[in-house]
Amino acid sequence: MNTEKHLMLTGSSDVSWKDAIVKTISEASKTIDFLSSVTILEQKAKIDGNKIIEYYATIDLTFTVDTTRG
Repeated sequence: MNTEKHLMLTGSSDVSWKDAIVKTISEASKTIDFLSSVTILEQKAKIDGNKIIEYYATIDLTFTVDTTRG
């Protein structure tokens, strides 16, 4: 039986929402093993005047629990 856990994370980028998502997954993968899926929950942006200056993405990251650990 597989058990999955979910972790909600928010990341940012000054390039795009996609970049914010990719960076957030990349950072999480440094400390979390067995990543299996991602759901995009929310996208926001910070604006200055009429220009987007920072993109934010909130994701639900799913990973499988390592059952071999005691």
